[in-house]
Amino acid sequence: MQKKKKLRVAVIQDSPVIMDKKETLVKVEKLAGRASGEGAELILFPEAFIPCYPRGLSFGAVVGSRTPEGRKDWARYYENSISISGPEVDILKGIAEKNKAYLAIGVIEKEAGSLYCSLLYFSPDGALLAKHRKLKPTASERLIWAEGDGSTLSYINTPYGVVSGLICWENYMPLARAAIYRHNPSIYLTPTADHRPGWQSTIQHIALESRAFVLSSNQFVKKSSYPTELACYSELADQPEIMSRGGSAIIDPLGNYLAGPVWDQNDILIADLDLAAVIEARFDFDVCGHYARPDVFTLLVNEQPGNDTAPGHL
Repeated sequence: MQKKKKLRVAVIQDSPVIMDKKETLVKVEKLAGRASGEGAELILFPEAFIPCYPRGLSFGAVVGSRTPEGRKDWARYYENSISISGPEVDILKGIAEKNKAYLAIGVIEKEAGSLYCSLLYFSPDGALLAKHRKLKPTASERLIWAEGDGSTLSYINTPYGVVSGLICWENYMPLARAAIYRHNPSIYLTPTADHRPGWQSTIQHIALESRAFVLSSNQFVKKSSYPTELACYSELADQPEIMSRGGSAIIDPLGNYLAGPVWDQNDILIADLDLAAVIEARFDFDVCGHYARPDVFTLLVNEQPGNDTAPGHL
């Protein structure tokens, strides 16, 4: 049962220092401090904020071949990704503790020779509470990111209720959403790289379906932010100057905007959540409660770690 009914949240719309985890961590600390200064007790950063979402890059790959230049850029991407046991996670723990806030941030996580698109959850006392790895990278993302598994369909218990969610287009997977809903989230996070106007329909639908508050965080990125010394920098020649428009938003359990969407600029979206609205919204629809039909539908979720793409799996 929720102990607290009011929560101020912050959604960050900004860009990392692309391919530079050290400087991006400095930026995370500054942005989290600004959000905390506005009174935020839960702060969400976008998908792949550390070290970046490498929009526009092919890493020199086509079907049947890879280029030496592309391998060099991927090695740089790998080097600037983070390990759960590495010092970068300790820095993120310190940022959460310093700001006395729950911190959820999209990172590229490395393990052995593979990369994963992950969402990390930190507590206000500086503990790493949970990790979620994206189950299915989308399209060309599959070249650079391995698949997560059911063991990281994570959620955290807070004084404000359960906080959970999925990354970007995982939210188009109905059964993945259902796996999250069974934990009864009051706050549903959707860090994303999707800046299309149609994404707004998705997050409004999730709010109406889950009857939870939805926080959607995306990056605002310009081409001029990319390091020109990338081996495959010429691939960006045809990209527009604004490569990701953002579209971050905060939505209530009945699909109404509390903040955003914000386009074409950096911003920190702030909203005050009245958690009583979750129960009020479930009066006529509770996706895993009185509106469910467990006598008709059954969801089977494999939460065991390990799959064909896991390091060391044979």
